[in-house]
Amino acid sequence: MALTLSGKAALVTGAAQGLGRGFAEILLQHGAKVALLDVNETAGSELKARFDEQYGADSTLFLPCDVSSEEQLTDAFAKTFERFGRLDIVCNNAGIGNENDWEKTVAINLNAVIRGTYLALQYMRKENRGHGGVIVNVASMAGLGPMLTNPVYTGTKHGVVGFSRALADASQVCNYGVRINILCPGFVNTDLLQSLTPNVHLEDSDKLKEEYKNLIGVLGMMEVQEVAAGFLELVRDESRNGAVLKVNKRSGTSFHTFS
Repeated sequence: MALTLSGKAALVTGAAQGLGRGFAEILLQHGAKVALLDVNETAGSELKARFDEQYGADSTLFLPCDVSSEEQLTDAFAKTFERFGRLDIVCNNAGIGNENDWEKTVAINLNAVIRGTYLALQYMRKENRGHGGVIVNVASMAGLGPMLTNPVYTGTKHGVVGFSRALADASQVCNYGVRINILCPGFVNTDLLQSLTPNVHLEDSDKLKEEYKNLIGVLGMMEVQEVAAGFLELVRDESRNGAVLKVNKRSGTSFHTFS
Protein backbone atom coordinates (compact mmCIF):
# COMPACT_ATOMS: atom_id res chain seq x y z
CA MET A 1 0.00 0.00 0.00
CA ALA A 2 1.36 3.44 -0.93
CA LEU A 3 1.39 6.13 1.75
CA THR A 4 -0.37 9.37 0.80
CA LEU A 5 1.86 12.31 1.64
CA SER A 6 -0.72 15.10 1.54
CA GLY A 7 -1.00 16.62 4.99
CA LYS A 8 2.12 14.85 6.27
CA ALA A 9 4.99 16.70 7.95
CA ALA A 10 8.60 15.88 7.18
CA LEU A 11 12.08 16.84 8.37
CA VAL A 12 15.15 16.54 6.15
CA THR A 13 18.72 17.17 7.31
CA GLY A 14 21.31 18.51 4.89
CA ALA A 15 18.37 19.83 2.90
CA ALA A 16 19.85 22.96 1.30
CA GLN A 17 21.71 21.23 -1.50
CA GLY A 18 22.52 17.93 -3.17
CA LEU A 19 20.47 14.88 -2.28
CA GLY A 20 18.73 16.56 0.65
CA ARG A 21 17.37 19.25 -1.61
CA GLY A 22 16.10 16.60 -4.00
CA PHE A 23 14.44 14.66 -1.17
CA ALA A 24 12.76 17.80 0.19
CA GLU A 25 11.44 18.79 -3.22
CA ILE A 26 9.95 15.41 -4.07
CA LEU A 27 8.15 15.41 -0.71
CA LEU A 28 6.74 18.86 -1.46
CA GLN A 29 5.67 17.75 -4.91
CA HIS A 30 3.57 15.03 -3.29
CA GLY A 31 1.87 17.36 -0.81
CA ALA A 32 3.97 17.12 2.35
CA LYS A 33 5.18 20.03 4.44
CA VAL A 34 8.94 19.98 5.03
CA ALA A 35 11.35 21.35 7.62
CA LEU A 36 14.66 22.07 5.88
CA LEU A 37 17.68 21.67 8.15
CA ASP A 38 21.14 22.71 7.02
CA VAL A 39 24.29 24.28 8.41
CA ASN A 40 24.56 26.50 5.30
CA GLU A 41 22.28 29.40 6.17
CA THR A 42 22.72 31.21 2.84
CA ALA A 43 21.84 28.19 0.73
CA GLY A 44 19.00 27.26 3.07
CA SER A 45 17.43 30.70 2.99
CA GLU A 46 17.69 30.87 -0.79
CA LEU A 47 16.07 27.45 -1.16
CA LYS A 48 13.30 28.39 1.27
CA ALA A 49 12.53 31.47 -0.84
CA ARG A 50 12.42 29.37 -4.01
CA PHE A 51 10.15 26.79 -2.43
CA ASP A 52 7.88 29.58 -1.12
CA GLU A 53 7.24 30.67 -4.71
CA GLN A 54 6.48 27.15 -5.90
CA TYR A 55 4.68 25.55 -2.98
CA GLY A 56 3.61 28.41 -0.68
CA ALA A 57 5.29 29.90 2.38
CA ASP A 58 3.44 27.59 4.76
CA SER A 59 4.83 24.45 3.14
CA THR A 60 8.40 24.77 4.41
CA LEU A 61 10.39 25.84 7.43
CA PHE A 62 14.13 26.51 7.23
CA LEU A 63 16.14 25.88 10.39
CA PRO A 64 19.90 26.51 10.50
CA CYS A 65 21.31 23.42 12.16
CA ASP A 66 24.65 21.72 12.69
CA VAL A 67 23.50 18.13 13.08
CA SER A 68 26.61 17.25 15.09
CA SER A 69 25.30 19.55 17.86
CA GLU A 70 22.89 17.73 20.16
CA GLU A 71 21.40 21.05 21.28
CA GLN A 72 20.80 22.36 17.76
CA LEU A 73 19.34 19.12 16.42
CA THR A 74 17.05 18.66 19.43
CA ASP A 75 15.86 22.25 19.09
CA ALA A 76 15.22 21.82 15.36
CA PHE A 77 12.99 18.79 15.96
CA ALA A 78 11.06 20.70 18.63
CA LYS A 79 10.53 23.71 16.35
CA THR A 80 9.41 21.46 13.50
CA PHE A 81 6.80 19.80 15.69
CA GLU A 82 5.70 23.17 17.06
CA ARG A 83 5.24 24.54 13.55
CA PHE A 84 3.49 21.60 11.90
CA GLY A 85 1.84 19.97 14.92
CA ARG A 86 3.00 16.52 13.87
CA LEU A 87 5.96 14.64 12.41
CA ASP A 88 5.47 11.77 9.97
CA ILE A 89 8.64 11.53 7.85
CA VAL A 90 12.28 12.04 8.84
CA CYS A 91 15.25 11.79 6.51
CA ASN A 92 18.66 11.76 8.17
CA ASN A 93 20.66 12.75 5.12
CA ALA A 94 23.39 15.21 6.17
CA GLY A 95 26.86 13.86 5.51
CA ILE A 96 30.46 14.74 4.67
CA GLY A 97 33.43 12.88 3.21
CA ASN A 98 36.41 14.39 5.03
CA GLU A 99 38.82 11.53 5.76
CA ASN A 100 41.38 13.83 7.36
CA ASP A 101 39.01 15.27 9.96
CA TRP A 102 37.69 11.79 10.60
CA GLU A 103 36.18 12.56 13.99
CA LYS A 104 33.94 15.21 12.39
CA THR A 105 32.97 12.72 9.69
CA VAL A 106 31.93 10.19 12.33
CA ALA A 107 30.04 12.88 14.27
CA ILE A 108 27.99 13.95 11.24
CA ASN A 109 27.64 10.72 9.26
CA LEU A 110 26.92 8.34 12.11
CA ASN A 111 26.39 10.00 15.48
CA ALA A 112 23.93 12.55 14.09
CA VAL A 113 22.00 9.83 12.28
CA ILE A 114 21.65 7.88 15.51
CA ARG A 115 20.56 10.99 17.43
CA GLY A 116 18.19 12.06 14.64
CA THR A 117 16.59 8.63 14.58
CA TYR A 118 16.01 8.59 18.34
CA LEU A 119 14.57 12.11 18.21
CA ALA A 120 12.27 11.06 15.38
CA LEU A 121 11.02 8.10 17.39
CA GLN A 122 10.37 10.38 20.34
CA TYR A 123 7.89 12.40 18.27
CA MET A 124 6.52 9.63 16.05
CA ARG A 125 6.03 6.57 18.26
CA LYS A 126 2.39 5.72 18.80
CA GLU A 127 2.94 5.08 22.50
CA ASN A 128 4.05 8.73 22.73
CA ARG A 129 0.81 9.77 21.00
CA GLY A 130 2.63 10.15 17.71
CA HIS A 131 1.07 9.27 14.37
CA GLY A 132 3.68 6.68 13.43
CA GLY A 133 5.53 7.22 10.18
CA VAL A 134 8.78 6.47 8.43
CA ILE A 135 12.46 7.28 8.89
CA VAL A 136 14.83 7.04 5.94
CA ASN A 137 18.51 7.03 6.88
CA VAL A 138 20.85 7.78 4.01
CA ALA A 139 23.85 5.50 3.83
CA SER A 140 25.74 4.71 0.61
CA MET A 141 26.91 1.83 -1.54
CA ALA A 142 29.99 2.29 0.67
CA GLY A 143 27.79 1.02 3.50
CA LEU A 144 27.59 -2.36 1.78
CA GLY A 145 31.10 -2.67 0.37
CA PRO A 146 34.40 -0.87 0.94
CA MET A 147 35.43 2.39 -0.71
CA LEU A 148 39.18 1.98 -0.42
CA THR A 149 39.97 5.70 -0.65
CA ASN A 150 37.55 6.56 2.14
CA PRO A 151 37.72 4.02 4.99
CA VAL A 152 36.19 6.35 7.59
CA TYR A 153 33.30 7.27 5.29
CA THR A 154 32.88 3.55 4.60
CA GLY A 155 32.82 2.79 8.31
CA THR A 156 30.20 5.42 9.09
CA LYS A 157 27.93 4.21 6.30
CA HIS A 158 28.25 0.58 7.41
CA GLY A 159 27.26 1.87 10.85
CA VAL A 160 24.17 3.59 9.47
CA VAL A 161 23.07 0.38 7.74
CA GLY A 162 23.59 -1.82 10.81
CA PHE A 163 22.06 0.61 13.29
CA SER A 164 19.00 1.25 11.12
CA ARG A 165 18.32 -2.44 10.43
CA ALA A 166 18.57 -3.31 14.13
CA LEU A 167 16.27 -0.48 15.17
CA ALA A 168 13.79 -1.36 12.41
CA ASP A 169 13.48 -4.83 13.93
CA ALA A 170 13.07 -3.31 17.40
CA SER A 171 10.37 -0.95 16.11
CA GLN A 172 8.43 -3.86 14.66
CA VAL A 173 8.71 -6.02 17.78
CA CYS A 174 7.75 -3.14 20.08
CA ASN A 175 4.97 -1.91 17.78
CA TYR A 176 6.26 1.67 17.56
CA GLY A 177 4.32 2.22 14.35
CA VAL A 178 7.46 3.63 12.72
CA ARG A 179 9.19 2.10 9.73
CA ILE A 180 12.96 2.60 9.38
CA ASN A 181 14.55 2.15 5.95
CA ILE A 182 17.99 2.72 4.47
CA LEU A 183 18.93 4.33 1.16
CA CYS A 184 22.28 3.37 -0.39
CA PRO A 185 23.10 5.51 -3.44
CA GLY A 186 26.12 5.05 -5.64
CA PHE A 187 28.00 8.04 -7.03
CA VAL A 188 25.81 11.12 -7.41
CA ASN A 189 26.69 14.39 -9.09
CA THR A 190 26.67 16.56 -5.95
CA ASP A 191 29.00 18.88 -4.04
CA LEU A 192 29.71 16.04 -1.58
CA LEU A 193 31.27 13.93 -4.29
CA GLN A 194 33.42 16.85 -5.40
CA SER A 195 34.53 17.56 -1.83
CA LEU A 196 35.97 14.14 -1.04
CA THR A 197 39.51 14.88 0.12
CA PRO A 198 42.74 12.93 -0.42
CA ASN A 199 43.44 10.78 2.61
CA VAL A 200 46.61 11.94 4.36
CA HIS A 201 46.59 8.82 6.52
CA LEU A 202 47.20 6.55 3.53
CA GLU A 203 50.27 6.27 1.34
CA ASP A 204 50.29 5.72 -2.44
CA SER A 205 47.43 8.19 -2.87
CA ASP A 206 47.91 8.21 -6.67
CA LYS A 207 47.12 4.48 -6.83
CA LEU A 208 44.04 5.02 -4.67
CA LYS A 209 42.84 7.90 -6.83
CA GLU A 210 43.13 5.71 -9.90
CA GLU A 211 41.11 2.96 -8.24
CA TYR A 212 38.54 5.55 -7.22
CA LYS A 213 38.14 6.67 -10.83
CA ASN A 214 37.77 3.04 -11.90
CA LEU A 215 35.04 2.53 -9.32
CA ILE A 216 33.10 5.52 -10.66
CA GLY A 217 33.48 4.01 -14.11
CA VAL A 218 32.00 0.72 -12.92
CA LEU A 219 29.05 2.17 -11.01
CA GLY A 220 28.43 5.23 -13.18
CA MET A 221 27.34 8.72 -12.15
CA MET A 222 23.75 9.61 -11.29
CA GLU A 223 21.78 12.82 -10.99
CA VAL A 224 19.90 13.72 -7.80
CA GLN A 225 16.47 13.07 -9.32
CA GLU A 226 17.29 9.39 -9.87
CA VAL A 227 18.08 8.89 -6.19
CA ALA A 228 15.10 10.96 -5.06
CA ALA A 229 12.78 8.53 -6.84
CA GLY A 230 14.22 5.68 -4.76
CA PHE A 231 13.84 7.74 -1.60
CA LEU A 232 10.18 8.33 -2.39
CA GLU A 233 9.66 4.59 -2.80
CA LEU A 234 11.05 3.92 0.68
CA VAL A 235 8.80 6.61 2.13
CA ARG A 236 5.58 5.54 0.44
CA ASP A 237 5.78 1.72 0.41
CA GLU A 238 4.19 0.85 3.73
CA SER A 239 5.24 -2.80 3.41
CA ARG A 240 8.91 -1.87 3.75
CA ASN A 241 10.65 -1.81 7.13
CA GLY A 242 14.39 -2.42 7.55
CA ALA A 243 14.71 -2.32 3.76
CA VAL A 244 18.02 -1.40 2.14
CA LEU A 245 17.50 0.16 -1.27
CA LYS A 246 20.51 0.36 -3.59
CA VAL A 247 20.50 2.95 -6.36
CA ASN A 248 23.29 3.22 -8.88
CA LYS A 249 23.59 4.13 -12.53
CA ARG A 250 24.87 0.84 -13.87
CA SER A 251 22.48 -1.64 -12.24
CA GLY A 252 19.54 0.62 -11.39
CA THR A 253 17.39 0.32 -8.28
CA SER A 254 17.15 -2.88 -6.23
CA PHE A 255 16.67 -4.05 -2.68
CA HIS A 256 19.72 -5.57 -1.02
CA THR A 257 19.39 -9.00 0.54
CA PHE A 258 21.62 -10.18 3.37
CA SER A 259 22.75 -13.79 3.67
